[in-house]
Amino acid sequence: MWFREYSLEEVNQIFAKNMTGYLEIEATEITSSSIVARMPVTEKVMQPFGILHGGASVVLAESVGSVASNLMVDMDRQMGVGLEINANHLRPVNSGYVYATCTALHIGGKTHVWDIKIHNEKKALVCISRLTIAIIGK
Repeated sequence: MWFREYSLEEVNQIFAKNMTGYLEIEATEITSSSIVARMPVTEKVMQPFGILHGGASVVLAESVGSVASNLMVDMDRQMGVGLEINANHLRPVNSGYVYATCTALHIGGKTHVWDIKIHNEKKALVCISRLTIAIIGK
């Protein structure tokens, strides 16, 4: 599915920059059809009431989906940018890691649609998100 074969190290070089780097988001697995990334639940991503901020879950979802789309295109000629995202926050988290599993729902020439499920360390569903990416020329 990917434009070429990517190593976990290459994917994590992308995640190490900017907001994803600040929030310590890192890929833990890349398969032929999915990417899994994790984010530590620290003060950086909590709301004032001591639980994971919904916006941080959205950052994790959009980040893993955006990286997935960009791994599918020739990055010298195209790039994927977020067009629309939604999220349902199902369960609070106050420590540990959350894990986002990103799989494709639709891969077209101009748009990609991703399903992202975020789980806690006990594999309980925390958030479900759908992300639409626009594929544009550079």
